[in-house]
Amino acid sequence: MTTLIPHAPYSQDEIDKLYPKELKLQLVQVFLRHGERTPVSSRFENAGLLPYWPYCNVARRMVQMAASNEDLSSWNGFKWKRKMETFGDRDQTIVTVGAGGDIEGIWQVNIYPVCASAASSNCSSSQHGELTDKGRETTYQLGQRLRNLYVDQLGFMPKIKSDTEDMYLRATTIPRALESLQQAFWGMYPPNARTEDLQPPVIVARSVSEETLFPNESSCRRFRQLARLFADKAAKKWNDSEEMDYINSVYGKWMPENSPRVAVDSHPRLSGIQDTINATDAHGPATRLPTEFYNNKARAYMEHIAVDEWFTGYNESTEYRKLGIGALMGDVVDRMVTTAVDGGWRSETSASGSSAEKGKAIKFAMSGCHDTTLAAILGSLGALDNRWPPFTSSIAVELFSRAGSASSESTNTALPAPKQGGGLFSFLTGSTSSTSSKTHLLPSSTARTPLESLPDSARQSLQEHYVRIRYNDRVVRIPGCAVKPENHLPGDDTFCKLDAFKEIVDKFTPKSWRSECVQNLGEGLYGKDDKEKAISGF
Repeated sequence: MTTLIPHAPYSQDEIDKLYPKELKLQLVQVFLRHGERTPVSSRFENAGLLPYWPYCNVARRMVQMAASNEDLSSWNGFKWKRKMETFGDRDQTIVTVGAGGDIEGIWQVNIYPVCASAASSNCSSSQHGELTDKGRETTYQLGQRLRNLYVDQLGFMPKIKSDTEDMYLRATTIPRALESLQQAFWGMYPPNARTEDLQPPVIVARSVSEETLFPNESSCRRFRQLARLFADKAAKKWNDSEEMDYINSVYGKWMPENSPRVAVDSHPRLSGIQDTINATDAHGPATRLPTEFYNNKARAYMEHIAVDEWFTGYNESTEYRKLGIGALMGDVVDRMVTTAVDGGWRSETSASGSSAEKGKAIKFAMSGCHDTTLAAILGSLGALDNRWPPFTSSIAVELFSRAGSASSESTNTALPAPKQGGGLFSFLTGSTSSTSSKTHLLPSSTARTPLESLPDSARQSLQEHYVRIRYNDRVVRIPGCAVKPENHLPGDDTFCKLDAFKEIVDKFTPKSWRSECVQNLGEGLYGKDDKEKAISGF
């Protein structure tokens, strides 16, 4: 539950079973938790834990972020460009456009803490929640594993990158997520796998008020209420339990005088204690706590209770699913439906493209996010294993079509070049578009369209496509697909038919996330969409 021990690379026999020849891979969406970091708050200084950690050896400067070579012996500037995306009138994703039609440079870049140089003595301490050198190593290695699978073994992505038009890169505005994404991209496409004229890749961001790449308590009032109510429910369930008594026998003596007993809602909270222990366990002796903090039984109890506090809502409440992860899952499904029905999810309908002349279908998406994102995705599908996602965990959502079908042959083709000069995504010349080019920003007509409202031809195409999820390189079984033979690939219930997967996600995709975030305020633990008791089906 701290540092991930990666699955060994797939053998050829495993590849043959995991990627059957009758299916063709069409689209991959990877969600990665950031790598190892410092704790998000200073705790247990009374146990000898220093508030400043000696694991910052990377110069980071505003939009030119540092990325490492594999051995961390030298550092290179990771150049990239920022674009923004936002909600459309039906919650579908559209590109943010400035007053003059600009799509670049319309948001002030966050100013991150800066170490003067990689060798500077000013680099001797870390900020709260900051990605450490260990975190950069593990996310770089994740990128290497992605390359090994999708480039070397499957040949799905090219060995040499001359542009990134077939990729969609996105991260939350929290620096550790952005830096982890950059490291993973660097590991997947190191310098010797990129042409000299490769332009800086676009990394998509959203404003904090519209961020759905993690469960957004700060910007969604109703979800914040629900999160607190489920935390209160967990406190009532666990604070006086035998498990909590044992936890207190281990950690109680280190608690502050004003909050002497460990509890779900103590100060520090139980989940905060777990965070500090996990962060220290992932690093070196300079930041180790006394041996008793790593008591396996106590940590197992803490993890079980923290998972219950944070993630039970995804199993018990439709509203919790909708507001916590429904908007993101709606995006995930929209991209797959667009690929299946329209022949490809194009950069023209996302903020990822840098040249409208390419018109390539996006094949690989990678998003830098958080533990709460991964647990919410799995929990919303009834597939959470009741463990807290370790650092550098990842989920791969893979879309397949039946080999030989029309859609399987169309996703790699390029659209005709647009007639407008320059183009909306023309970063090469530095030009921007006029408002007349905004038509390229319109999402697919299938975006956010419920399954029952799709035409028969589209539904037929969805039935010829399959979704498979891998979590930390292990296949995930989705109960809603596995229980009915008509919902999955014959002989393998881990391949969910796209229409069945969409039907599951449609049930908790909000019609308008922003408006639903201010509905049902004060309504208690279960809103009108939920029964008075916990639901068990999806």
